[in-house]
Amino acid sequence: MTVTAAAPGEGPLAMICGGGSLPLAVADAVAARGRRVVLFPLRGAAEGTPVERHSHHWIYVGQIGKFLRLARAEGCREVVFIGALVRPSIWQVHPDLVGLSFLPKVLRAFRGGDNHLLSGMGKLLEGEGLRLRGAHEVAPQILVPDGVLGRVQMTERDRADIALGLDYLHAAGPFDVGQAVIVAGRHILAVEAAEGTDGMLARMAEMRANGRVRAPRGAGVLVKAPKPHQDRRFDLPSVGPTTVEGAARAGLAGIAVIAGETVIAEPAAMTVAADKAGLFVVGVRGPAS
Repeated sequence: MTVTAAAPGEGPLAMICGGGSLPLAVADAVAARGRRVVLFPLRGAAEGTPVERHSHHWIYVGQIGKFLRLARAEGCREVVFIGALVRPSIWQVHPDLVGLSFLPKVLRAFRGGDNHLLSGMGKLLEGEGLRLRGAHEVAPQILVPDGVLGRVQMTERDRADIALGLDYLHAAGPFDVGQAVIVAGRHILAVEAAEGTDGMLARMAEMRANGRVRAPRGAGVLVKAPKPHQDRRFDLPSVGPTTVEGAARAGLAGIAVIAGETVIAEPAAMTVAADKAGLFVVGVRGPAS
């Protein structure tokens, strides 16, 4: 994918960052277009991430006033949410004075699934004059393309498992539960819940080790897709080298995600890892939401 230069007048981009490698992958991609990035890594989530590569200010979840003050001082008019974050309880939020003034709206946002929470927080910031952008909008090169990424190809059995997985996720998506499922032999073996994709893969590996999975090793597909009607600016499904490692430990045949709607961290490293593990990774087209 061709990398285009930043549009004139875009100004610095604020990025509220959770953990994992995705925030820096997005920040580096945006910076490569010539646009300045200001990171706002979240305490309790982004520790260990080398945020020093870009301008940054550490904040706690709930420090809305501090974020707004610093983002405005940096000249940021657009903001991206990106990275892993375990959904905090309301008691783990550290509101500052401005955050306290928004507390009724924050409480309403917490009364629902993750998509409801993120959309609610996004509306709050938009009400303060910031424009919410999706990571894929500011760095389209981070999206999984159509087709197989490595050397390993799918079988007809794998295609049938992928089709069932996509049908399930499309049907279950409105309940705002998870974005991933494991299917083998047209049987659903695991569904992503609060533990996330990595936790689900670990659970699958444990079930296989305990003899609770009849499908042989090398059978089964991890299928990921965004929820129907999900606000694509938040929490797009993501994969990376750790996803391949988890799928390999779980004894799966491969990974299928929605092309153009899934973020990929470290694509070269992921492709190498998949080829080495004998897994396929494929971007497919899903049902319209």
